[in-house]
Amino acid sequence: MVTIVDTNVLVDLAISNSTWHGWSSGQVLSAFKRGPVVINPIIYAEFSVRYSSVDQVDELLPQSEFRRENLPWAAAFAAAAAFKIYRQSGGVRERVLPDFLIGAHAAIRGYSILTRDSKGYRSYFPAVELISPETHP
Repeated sequence: MVTIVDTNVLVDLAISNSTWHGWSSGQVLSAFKRGPVVINPIIYAEFSVRYSSVDQVDELLPQSEFRRENLPWAAAFAAAAAFKIYRQSGGVRERVLPDFLIGAHAAIRGYSILTRDSKGYRSYFPAVELISPETHP
């Protein structure tokens, strides 16, 4: 099974004294055992804002462990459709489009998502398997 790792889990890994470091570390190790672990340019960009060089980011997210995959074009369209429904139902702009792009990527490819924030994914991509504190305590 291929797993996309959400940015919040990667941040937990990078901050060893984070409240969620233990849970996130254990879940990422489990994901490695199940199959490939994927990040996309959106996740990479969200994670990178904390660092001053690409070398620092690549050291924390080595390509040998975190497979880089581009966003499928169909996922971009699916994300826009989900975001439109969200906005039409009263969603505010504070819920950012990147979450919809990550969710659509997983939905189009049939991947699971490892995240601590499953609410938006569950609402707009219900077929995606989520690995979260609620489903995997």
